[in-house]
Amino acid sequence: MAGRTVRAEQVSATRESILTTAEQLFAERGVYAVSNRQVSEAAGQGNNAAVGYHFGTKADLVRAIARKHAAQIERIREERLADAGDSTDVRTWVTCMVYPLTEHLEALGSPTWYARFCAQAMTDPALRATMIDESLTSPALQGIVEGFNRALPDLPAEVHAERGLMARHLMVHMCAERERALAEGAGTVRSCWHDAATGLVDALVGMWLAPTTHRP
Repeated sequence: MAGRTVRAEQVSATRESILTTAEQLFAERGVYAVSNRQVSEAAGQGNNAAVGYHFGTKADLVRAIARKHAAQIERIREERLADAGDSTDVRTWVTCMVYPLTEHLEALGSPTWYARFCAQAMTDPALRATMIDESLTSPALQGIVEGFNRALPDLPAEVHAERGLMARHLMVHMCAERERALAEGAGTVRSCWHDAATGLVDALVGMWLAPTTHRP
């Protein structure tokens, strides 16, 4: 029994080391610019097949990294969703979308790599679907999106879809850009993640509520 416990702890430690290393390398270099062998070596694994043994394919590894952060982000979403209640205020719901990620990034300390990892994965056509599928497994996020759609004024379907894409890009890439600047010791426009989130919410609310131009 003791031997099995030690073995389980070793396996858990190995998996955690691979996940942390892969997240950093993917964030800094891009997902497909980094091989499983490079991840294994950087994680201190003598067996170059360690990544495949523990996680399977590159997509499986990306999914595992996303899930590593999901529980903490989901907890914050649940709190925000409960506080929002039956609000009909668009800003309230946009806040519910933005702050769980920025609060999680702030809680991780510095440097972090998760925002840049998400940006890298979301720009890859094959992995984008994986990341979106993972986010849609969040019950709290589904509740937030439903509340947001109820509060949002009627928009033409194509405008709603277009602004949804814009919103996703802003959230993912603005967080990634701030994370990169912090990691490099460069200057940032906002002094903390909370203020950065506030600026992002302001921009997103303005975008969602902006008038639409009707084609002649």
